[in-house]
Amino acid sequence: MLTAIIDYESGNLHSAHKAFERMAREGDAGKVVVTSDADVVARADRIVLPGDGAFPACMRALKGRSGLYSAMVEAVEDRGRPFLGICVGMQLMATWGREYDDTPGLDWIGGEVTRITPADPALKVPHMGWNDLVIDHPHPVFDGIATGDHTYFVHSYHMAVADPAQRLAHVDYAGDVTAVVGRGTMLGFQFHPEKSQTTGLRLIANFLAWSP
Repeated sequence: MLTAIIDYESGNLHSAHKAFERMAREGDAGKVVVTSDADVVARADRIVLPGDGAFPACMRALKGRSGLYSAMVEAVEDRGRPFLGICVGMQLMATWGREYDDTPGLDWIGGEVTRITPADPALKVPHMGWNDLVIDHPHPVFDGIATGDHTYFVHSYHMAVADPAQRLAHVDYAGDVTAVVGRGTMLGFQFHPEKSQTTGLRLIANFLAWSP
């Protein structure tokens, strides 16, 4: 099995690669590569899209890589390859991003990415640090994970999901903040699993073992 972590110069690829490589080795889940090669993405068995920065810039960068965007879309939409978006990579799954400019997303999860607005003005944005997951819907990716397990966030925008069934988990930051989304073969984590210690590694292992 081949897992491709897409390199479009947006994301903490070194730590993500190490975490996925470790869990693939421990779970006998094949090879993990970081790549910007459309051909590698096209033949991958699983695809991971990380992302740091602003939604419009990340979408432009992804589409600006020769053949990369179309190879990813075809693999996920037409061939049903399991997909995981991380941080802005998750946000790109939405219908719209409202950061700076209104920017169309992949429309894999209906909804829009808007700025976090905590009800308590004392809470700072960006939402940065550890927060406890609240699991809204069961999913194989949560095997061994429970409400109260914590993960590491760094973000100012989050996804407002149109269909509540597709918001698999959230956190409380003086209001609900979407943490995990999913539909079919597609998953998204707003947090950074590679920085989330035991919980994050378990989630990565579960994704690599998942057979949708």
